[in-house]
Amino acid sequence: MQGMVHVYTGNGKGKTTAAFGLAVRAVGAEKNVYIAQFVKGMKYSELNSLSKIEKIKIKQYGLNYFINGKAEQEDINAARKGLKAAAEILKSGEYELVILDEANIAVYYQLFSAAELIEVVENRAPGVEVVITGRYAADEIIEYADLVTEMKEIKHYYKKGVKARVGIEK
Repeated sequence: MQGMVHVYTGNGKGKTTAAFGLAVRAVGAEKNVYIAQFVKGMKYSELNSLSKIEKIKIKQYGLNYFINGKAEQEDINAARKGLKAAAEILKSGEYELVILDEANIAVYYQLFSAAELIEVVENRAPGVEVVITGRYAADEIIEYADLVTEMKEIKHYYKKGVKARVGIEK
């Protein structure tokens, strides 16, 4: 089976959720899944669930806070460590699905470049499916991908002051 490259981007809710849904589907077909989370170092509820599934391996390459404005060297180091690890995972062929969660955000904050991300994905083992998530997908990444889905916010209760709720948004 040919491995395709998916991009889930946009300002709407559901990019990571869609990618993780695909991970569950892949496991149902006896596939191994690797999830590299860039920029995220916090613990989210979905990690509790997915970490209990034997065929899914999750590794976070972010710190315990959101980047506001300019990234610090610590952020860059964490993301580059993740990109290097993802490159090895993708080349190994050990995982049939590799999710690079929030990699678009890492590019946006210049933790690594779109060209570097594309090179890592391009050098993957044959048949490996890749999902790249996050807002602000670079034009080069959109052009490179086989499938691009844009999540568009039409209406969101955050604007009414509703905070992220455990089990729903975090």
